[in-house]
Amino acid sequence: MSLQTVNSLVESGWREREGERSEPERDRQLDSRPPHSPAAALAGIPDPQVVAKAEKAQRRKYSASDKQRILEAVDQAIEPGDVGRILRREGLYHSQLSRWRQQRQSGISAGLADKARGAKGPSVKTLQQENRKLQREKTRLEKQLKRAETIIEFQKKAAALFETTTETEES
Repeated sequence: MSLQTVNSLVESGWREREGERSEPERDRQLDSRPPHSPAAALAGIPDPQVVAKAEKAQRRKYSASDKQRILEAVDQAIEPGDVGRILRREGLYHSQLSRWRQQRQSGISAGLADKARGAKGPSVKTLQQENRKLQREKTRLEKQLKRAETIIEFQKKAAALFETTTETEES
């Protein structure tokens, strides 16, 4: 259906005659410019393609005492809906609460404590490899030092010999 046909239907009042559609009339732009054109931006029409940048979410961290306090409050909840109220107040999911309960039941006192996140220290294997590498380098440098000492000693002897030969020739 062309734009002229739509305009003629609207002007003829087909909605007033209780036409096929019963929804309210919408504001339409009869021109064919795209909504993200510079003219649309000047007219104050927001670009539908732009998405607001959300802030980066922060990981929630609970200390062992917080976890223990929350578990005790949940254990003392009697009325229906009390547990949900506590979870909403603390910003928790039921799965977190279940995990904390399992850790408490299995007797892991450290399970409720915070776990260190991030990169772990070097493993034993990497330390052993580095140790072997450093030992090989030390051996190589010791050989190089011994060679240099031999050359220096030879140069000293050659210089001493050269001095004695020049002294005997001069006399």
